[in-house]
Amino acid sequence: MYARILVPVDGSDTAARGLVEAIGLAQALKSTLVLLHVVNDIPMMVEMAPVTSSAEMHASFVKYGQDLLARSSRQAQQAGVRAEAVLQEIVSGRIGTFIAEEAKARDCQLIVMGTHGRRGLSRLTMGSDAELVVRHALVPVLLVRQEGFEP
Repeated sequence: MYARILVPVDGSDTAARGLVEAIGLAQALKSTLVLLHVVNDIPMMVEMAPVTSSAEMHASFVKYGQDLLARSSRQAQQAGVRAEAVLQEIVSGRIGTFIAEEAKARDCQLIVMGTHGRRGLSRLTMGSDAELVVRHALVPVLLVRQEGFEP
């Protein structure tokens, strides 16, 4: 049913909860996880340009993503789940839209991801990658809320 499950990871607590949920599903369904980290460093580079060179900053973002994917892969493998690690870089567009496109490109049948569950003004000002994924994905999306979320 869900032979390949896409799991975006970004180092946040909500993404970690999504990964735990995805590992449980993959164990039960004998699925392969496709762990995705997206490097989108343009906004941060503009903000911190005087602090360090853009090349150094970019390299640190890529290294962070590689380390995160390695840890996430080990977590899946320790649970007996196959995992593929994918690091992608984008320079324009929204990460949520990109995640939906990656699911299709990588032949995934499900996306499992954490969400902050923002509402109201914070959702409007910060945006919602999870909402974009739900709107653009051609496959089912399982959203895992952050711990302690109260509607």
